Amino acid sequence: MTLGYPNRKRQLQKLIQRLGLSNQAPIPWDLLDLALTHPTLSAEANYEQLEFVGDSVVRLVASELLFEVYPHCPVGEFAAIRSILVSDRTLAEIADYYGMSQFLLAAGSAMRDKAGEESRLADCFEAVLATLYLGTHDLTLIRPWLDPHFRQRAAEIIRDPARHNYKAALQEWTQSHHKILPEYKVQQNRQIHNDEERFTAEVWLKGRKLGEGTGRSIKSAEQAAAQVAFLSLVDTQNLTTLQH
Repeated sequence: MTLGYPNRKRQLQKLIQRLGLSNQAPIPWDLLDLALTHPTLSAEANYEQLEFVGDSVVRLVASELLFEVYPHCPVGEFAAIRSILVSDRTLAEIADYYGMSQFLLAAGSAMRDKAGEESRLADCFEAVLATLYLGTHDLTLIRPWLDPHFRQRAAEIIRDPARHNYKAALQEWTQSHHKILPEYKVQQNRQIHNDEERFTAEVWLKGRKLGEGTGRSIKSAEQAAAQVAFLSLVDTQNLTTLQH
């Protein structure tokens, strides 16, 4: 594949420079062009396949960083923090920091769709990560510039428990994978042994109950149910079952 027009490579070089990388780095320019081509511009040559690869790459980056920086953190906390780090919201914010939308080729209708802007930026960001990974088959072109963003956000999440509660983590996961929010069903228990059992909450996704929990308030019961659901989704087998 060749780049669509002569100035395209010069545009892409500007992005590479913004990432702090040298234009002499092993960048597969044709793939980078694809990574920044929206499906509305081409039904065949676009970023969708690269985004699929990039979804795994960004999770690996986040996992490696958390393992290195917080070696004593429980696995459940790892998963909750990573869920936020790789969410559409976080990835879109980082993509916006580097001005990736300036390099994205898309039909005018897509660019005017403000509701889909976050998802669009996150998708092309993952595709760019896939391109850089495929250029070296390691993370040497990614971690030097992405680590500082993830480090800062991970530290913020750990300092503020509300930023990485299980309900929020579950919501980020369902939005990222299914583009929908989980549903909660709460009932007040008539016969209880203590205040911690006053309410029972169930969390559902696509007609399947993911978890159940109790609490002294509706909010705490939902949080307990979300914790059960989210920790179960950490298991790879459960993730695969839900996705398929």
